Amino acid sequence: MRTLMLTGGLLMLAGCAGLPDPDPAQAWVDLEAHQNTALQALKVDEKPTIDKRYFEVQPGSHKLTVRYQFAVEPSNIGPDTEPLWRDCQLSVIFKDFNAGQRYQLRAGNIGFRPWAKLYDQQRKMVGQGQPAGCQRT
Repeated sequence: MRTLMLTGGLLMLAGCAGLPDPDPAQAWVDLEAHQNTALQALKVDEKPTIDKRYFEVQPGSHKLTVRYQFAVEPSNIGPDTEPLWRDCQLSVIFKDFNAGQRYQLRAGNIGFRPWAKLYDQQRKMVGQGQPAGCQRT
C-alpha cells in the first residue's frame, strides 16, 4: 500500500506541470499534503470535481470535500506493529471565496486524527476541516 501511495504522490506531482491556468473570475484552491500522504479534491457543494488536483470555485460560500490518505505510525499504535493506513474524507466550509484569489488547503494528521486547514493568499488561516468519515485501508 505504501508503494501505491508513493507512486500516486509522484504522479500527482508530475501532473502539476499540466495544471490549467486559473480562471480570474473564480477562486483557485491548491492542495498540499505532508510527505508520504495523498490529498485529492472530491466534491464542491456535494457535486463531484472534474480534476482531483485542485478546486476552482465561483466567488461566495462553498463546501469543499477532500480525500486524505495517510499512515498512522507504529509509535501511535504500539510496539512491533506495522503502520496502519487510513482513508478519510474531510469537509471545509468557507463563506467568502473571492474571484482571482488563490487559496491553499493543507492536510495532515495527529495519530489517527486527520486535519485540514484553508489559508488565503496572505497565509492567514480562514477555515478548518471537519472529519466526514475514515476507514482503514
